[in-house]
Amino acid sequence: MSKARLVITAVLVEGRSQSQVARDYGVSQSWISRLIKRYTLEGDAAFQPRSRRPHTSPRRLDQSTIDLIIELRRTLTGKGLDAGPHTIAWHLRHHHRLHVSPASISRHLHAAGLVDPTPQKRPRSSYIRFAAAQPNERWQADFTHWRLANRTDTEILCWLDDCSRLAISVTAHHRVTGPTVVDEFIKAIAQHGIPYSTLTDNGMVFTTRLAGGKGGRNSFEAELHRLGVHQINSTPHHPTTCGKVERFHQTLKRWLTSQPRATTLTELQTQLDTFVDEYNHRRPHRSLPHRATPAVIYTSRPKADPATRIDTHNRVRTDRVDQAGAVTLRVNGRLHHIGIGRHHYRTRVLILAQDHHITVINAATGEVLRDFTLDPTRDYQPTGAPKGPKRKKPQT
Repeated sequence: MSKARLVITAVLVEGRSQSQVARDYGVSQSWISRLIKRYTLEGDAAFQPRSRRPHTSPRRLDQSTIDLIIELRRTLTGKGLDAGPHTIAWHLRHHHRLHVSPASISRHLHAAGLVDPTPQKRPRSSYIRFAAAQPNERWQADFTHWRLANRTDTEILCWLDDCSRLAISVTAHHRVTGPTVVDEFIKAIAQHGIPYSTLTDNGMVFTTRLAGGKGGRNSFEAELHRLGVHQINSTPHHPTTCGKVERFHQTLKRWLTSQPRATTLTELQTQLDTFVDEYNHRRPHRSLPHRATPAVIYTSRPKADPATRIDTHNRVRTDRVDQAGAVTLRVNGRLHHIGIGRHHYRTRVLILAQDHHITVINAATGEVLRDFTLDPTRDYQPTGAPKGPKRKKPQT
């Protein structure tokens, strides 16, 4: 017999007082009063367990926000784009002015049955990552296969910037050959400049180093040598060395799968151009600072080239504007405060330092907030804006 039934029996059948029953059974007298009232109204149903869920949840998301989260999930998935909690949080913040934590988004996606649990998946924290510090410091390249609607095999050649993940060039071909690689590389450098280095696997279109020394350099190696570009090739049987371009292929193919299957090479190239525009300019990238787009990172940092190398005089660091409207930067062992403006409080920024030339950029939008030459004799670097309200000239 449950304690609730014993209490009701003791009070209503045996006629004992509520205070005495409360002492005998170790319960509060107020609980006994509520239980008797409930039994009077409901009978034996009063003994059934009751939900402890609160009547109100002030911090619960609005139903309209929950519906928007589910709609974004289905829309992004339908387009073949990433639709994880962090990506949805980015879209809510930038397109709908809503700040929702990824944990809350994940909870509602699970509740809606839109997430397949994968407990065996390796955690991201276990990966050792490396990335170039400057755009054009390293370009990764590889090609992948894709079939047209009539089952014709094609090959897609991709060039990816290692620092910003910018899709430099994505082109469709019936077959990728050595001359194809050279032609697309020349077109890419005409638009984006000459990179400091390239990173590829050991395919014969990229290198002949595993061909036993026969035939000397191929056309791509000769072009890199002519331009002074440093060539890097992955270790055989280690595809993770070129992991960024391999991961890019997955994203590309997931997007292509959600589109109508192209019937010609020209139609496929049109789809690739559409994807590159979406990927570079509108899709937040989880591996980049503050989920920025590749185009923001690529255009906001100084470019590397064969004539330059990254050294201690070229630095990139992140910071957040403090309550006084400033960020800090240490130059030659001395800490300097750089004025940005109080209206930028809590804004995340990228600080590009080339000797004493400083550029401060909004990390989310790419907007240049300050571009100036640092005065090493001053701790505070003012914005130069006039202080206080403007005084009106006296009328004559």
